[in-house]
Amino acid sequence: MGAVKPGPSAPAAAAVSAPAPAAPQIQLIPASPEGALDAAEEAVDLLLDSGRAPGEVLVITTGEQHPWAAHELSFGEAAYWAQHDAGDDVFYADASMAGRAASRQVVVVALNGGTDEVTAATLPLALGRAGALLIVCGDPQRINSVLGAGV
Repeated sequence: MGAVKPGPSAPAAAAVSAPAPAAPQIQLIPASPEGALDAAEEAVDLLLDSGRAPGEVLVITTGEQHPWAAHELSFGEAAYWAQHDAGDDVFYADASMAGRAASRQVVVVALNGGTDEVTAATLPLALGRAGALLIVCGDPQRINSVLGAGV
């Protein structure tokens, strides 16, 4: 009987690691704090007009809540988060609630107020939630000073 040659101890594919997911693209839309929410709305409209599904978009505000979020929260947090969990429409959250929001393909941040500390905490969180694209609507100088680098 012939000698049996030992086979590899593990499949070759197991030794190859999966490529790391690509970092989301970052887009900056210059806007004043007073105009950041309008800029974010325009960005959402363009995303939807270009074929993005509404459920792929999360909008985070750093100042006053988006009117949609304020309206939906008037029905209670359970109903508000149920709409988030359904994932079939654009979801709006303020910075204090953004940590609870799930990742979406596109995250739009409206720097419509709030402190530098809120902005400094919100931008990395938003980047982590964005699958393909992060759009930041705000003052470029403020964003750069908070992040410490050019975006």
